[in-house]
Amino acid sequence: MNNQEAEQAVCDALHAGFRYIDTANMYQNEEGVGKALVKSMIPREELFISSKLGVLDTNFEGAKKGFETSLEKLGLEYIDLYIIHQPFNDYYGAWRALSELYEEGKIRAIGVDNFTESRLADFLAFNTIKPAVNYLEIHPYNQQSNEIKYLKSEGVSPVAWSPFAAGQFNILNDSILSNIASEHGKTTAQIVLRWLIQNKIPTVVKSSKIGRMEENLAIFDFELSEREMIEIENLNINKTLGGIRTSAKQVNDFLKMITSEDKK
Repeated sequence: MNNQEAEQAVCDALHAGFRYIDTANMYQNEEGVGKALVKSMIPREELFISSKLGVLDTNFEGAKKGFETSLEKLGLEYIDLYIIHQPFNDYYGAWRALSELYEEGKIRAIGVDNFTESRLADFLAFNTIKPAVNYLEIHPYNQQSNEIKYLKSEGVSPVAWSPFAAGQFNILNDSILSNIASEHGKTTAQIVLRWLIQNKIPTVVKSSKIGRMEENLAIFDFELSEREMIEIENLNINKTLGGIRTSAKQVNDFLKMITSEDKK
């Protein structure tokens, strides 16, 4: 989504009632998001804005510079949540920089994205300020129950990205989800979001269609039963989009892509 598309999408989202807007250096649309925030004329204290540090800036000096760039593009005096986007490069150095910015009040909370349980355990052991959140790929086919249990035990909030598996795996046509949706007069997407809410897992959703945005917000007027929650829990097959890269090939391919994009 480019700057122009992001500006329109965020304007529509704010009009629909969203107040949490998520972007990233890697998305290359922070300027568009910033323009939409200005246009909305919504008081800053009513908004929650998050952005993410790019992999190539994930070191002490790069994090300071990357944050200031995000702040300038967004046109803000502070960012509510700033996140290390991937567990690569010098994320320890970057965390020290973000911790300083947090203590200065320029960031209200700091977090991480796609950190495995073992990597996060190491990270927590050697940092005084712990991440407020860890963004993970969480959806009915990849529920990450053990990781979520560990995060909550450490006081780190899991946040779900791609709750619909980015349209892959035909998840929104799953027969179990469809039956539950019919019982409540809701869509399968609304059932997935309600399942996350009842599991106390915040989520970020992506859409450029205002009708879909309004649909995604209409999940607070019903509740899933214990039986329905168990039925959804039983859908887990650990099927992932591959956002958490565990093999050397996955990591190398991703870093080559990042480096190539930076040279354009």
